[in-house]
Amino acid sequence: MAYDFQVVIDSGDPHPLADWWADALGWQVEAQDESFIRELIEKGHASEDDTTTHNGALVWKAGAAIRHPDGLERAPRVLFQLVPEPKSVKNRAHLDIRAGAGNIEAEVARLTARGAKELHRGRQGPNWWVTLADPEGNEFCVS
Repeated sequence: MAYDFQVVIDSGDPHPLADWWADALGWQVEAQDESFIRELIEKGHASEDDTTTHNGALVWKAGAAIRHPDGLERAPRVLFQLVPEPKSVKNRAHLDIRAGAGNIEAEVARLTARGAKELHRGRQGPNWWVTLADPEGNEFCVS
């Protein structure tokens, strides 16, 4: 049996990181329903401590998600989840942005201008890639 899945990335500040990745991929940040959040607080199912304000809106503090503009049928959802500890070692899994051989340098320049840091360049036969880190230090490759 096949299952749908989402990718979850730990984050010290999920909402700005979701914004960054949505911009990097050309995806959309999932809207959070402020009235639903307020209703859950009023009913005692959540508290103000479970929320934060991001871009002027009340949102869940615990996370933010992004998705492909064509929906979940096109690509899995990516959830940025709040964790208390900072990133300390290399990721065991990472995302690859497949820009195409002729677009790698331009994509690296665009992403580093937006806060990514270049870590190293790799090559295997005719294929090459650049490993970057997002603003929280999570590694990813542009290939």
